Amino acid sequence: MPGLRWGDYPERISARPERTGPGLSAALRTLADGAARLRSDARQSLLTAFAAQRRSFSRLDDAHFSAAVRTLRLALQQDGLHDRHIASALALAAVACERRLAMRIFDTQVIAAAIVLGNRLAEMATGEGKTCAVALAAASAALAGIPVHVVTANDYLVARDAELLQPVYTALGLTVGTALPGQQAQERRAAHRCDITYSTARELVFDYLRDGISRSRDPLQQRVSRFSGVAGAPLLLRGLCMAIIDEADSILIDEARVPFILSRSTGNEQESGYLSQSLDIARRLDVDADFRLDAATHAAHLTAPGRARVEALVQHCAAVWHNRLHREETISTALAAWHLYRRDRHYLVRDGKILIIDETSGRVADGRAWSRGLHQLIELKEGCAPTAAQETAAQITYQRFFSRYLRLGGLSGTLCESAGELRAQYGLAVRRVPLRCADRRKIMPTRLFPDSQALWRAVAQRIVELKRSGRPVLVGTAAVADSEALSICLNAAGVTHRVLNARHDRNEAGIVAHAGQRGAVTVATNMAGRGTDIALGAGVAELGGLHVICCQINTARRIDRQLAGRCARQGDPGSVETWLAADAPLFREVVPAAALRMVAARAASLASPFVRALAATAQRLVERRHVLERRRLHEHDQAMDRRLGFGGPLE
Repeated sequence: MPGLRWGDYPERISARPERTGPGLSAALRTLADGAARLRSDARQSLLTAFAAQRRSFSRLDDAHFSAAVRTLRLALQQDGLHDRHIASALALAAVACERRLAMRIFDTQVIAAAIVLGNRLAEMATGEGKTCAVALAAASAALAGIPVHVVTANDYLVARDAELLQPVYTALGLTVGTALPGQQAQERRAAHRCDITYSTARELVFDYLRDGISRSRDPLQQRVSRFSGVAGAPLLLRGLCMAIIDEADSILIDEARVPFILSRSTGNEQESGYLSQSLDIARRLDVDADFRLDAATHAAHLTAPGRARVEALVQHCAAVWHNRLHREETISTALAAWHLYRRDRHYLVRDGKILIIDETSGRVADGRAWSRGLHQLIELKEGCAPTAAQETAAQITYQRFFSRYLRLGGLSGTLCESAGELRAQYGLAVRRVPLRCADRRKIMPTRLFPDSQALWRAVAQRIVELKRSGRPVLVGTAAVADSEALSICLNAAGVTHRVLNARHDRNEAGIVAHAGQRGAVTVATNMAGRGTDIALGAGVAELGGLHVICCQINTARRIDRQLAGRCARQGDPGSVETWLAADAPLFREVVPAAALRMVAARAASLASPFVRALAATAQRLVERRHVLERRRLHEHDQAMDRRLGFGGPLE
């Protein structure tokens, strides 16, 4: 496509990529071997051209550099992101980085940026400079006149990266904006009118859904208004021209199982009383006899005796209870709210409000609410004033949303495990970027403890030992409650430390900045697992670098690798060890109770390879279930497309 965007709201409306049949795998491997050689030759040609252009641009003073930017920008906007201009665009952006940030751009970052510009995903090891690689790609595309959305993992990174890189973009004559929660519509429009906009995926999705509602109100009237030059209601986005996704596997895989729903109030004031009654009834039912719990899917299922008991309990209630399907669905949701959703694990209570904790990031999901009455039921459970009942105004999945971008690429340190799914669902190939520095990370044995309390006591003792050496320690936990339980043990042992979780997130930048200093101890949830660059303090590398203790078994091995990637970055030394509790939620989900009791009883004597194998098996089972859930959601999207016969943001 040319550099400039097409239409008033450009986006791709097309079928999903077809999956590759299993019989083609051998042929594809043969082709891949040949393609790898071709890619190596192409990379070397790009790097040679880039180096020559960088030398040339580095010799220019500011005035001549700006003239070179204008000349290339005109060529890019005439020809588009053509191969003959890519090396020059990347070289200009690299020189701007070096002048404005005093950061040296390495060949690995250039390779990653070129992969992204080719509508692919780059696996780039943690600490190798993804932030600047994203900037190279975003600047090159923006110089071609393409509005670019840079999608990061959380609001903290949105603000941090946009502020850090603004001088670079300004030197290239580009504007940069941020779309963040709490902004007024006018602020958001201004951010999206910039050449490059930093945002989270969630903010972009909801802006797209809001635009979809505006565009669908009266399409004929909108066309007439545009034809006659009369301005209609201003939209937030300029379409879906290009997205560059940082931490791409988190967004495209981990967060792709749930549709995003734009809601509106139903105005039904009787709903609160009905839900309060359902919670009272749920408390009176007996587990196993009246209902069964499925922790894996966070669902409760009434048994036949349970359904009969519910029917008897509501016999003299209002007419709304006489609809059997509606009654049983509501009671099942109330049972899940009461038994399966845990405070400080799935949500926080702050200022009388329920705040959902995002499972993958460990952060508060601002503005997000559960649907089908679940949110109001949890509010009632915690004694909060229930919010108004909501109904769906529009919804879309990440799979459907990101497939609508005309250009799409991204980076992450953990992509190869999901390469097949990323190609099948999004048509995106994964390319691995070679390491710039040798990996000096030391992996230590994995240990298992009979329960969480034994684990926290042992971790506290281990930290006391490490603190004597002066090495900084980062401990990763699964939930707010876990991080605070460990904090209690550390206080009892007299260990000074900092806690980073969804409850203590206001000084995130300060906590991260201190985490690599001599003797620092930081306890964190998944908030420290992605996008967190922990710089080592003076003399820390000589002591062995940052030591990471992983005290959680995540739903995917990729997420474990993210936490381990906080240490031993860019050639620094570091070490990581995994200590687990037999009563971890993931073990309880997939390991039979009798087997888990046997494992817990022998935890202290189990060898590290056995513990690693047990954890890997549990993760594979959960990952397989999640893959099937995403596939079903993808197939539902395809069915919706076929039924509707056209695209559009509203589902």
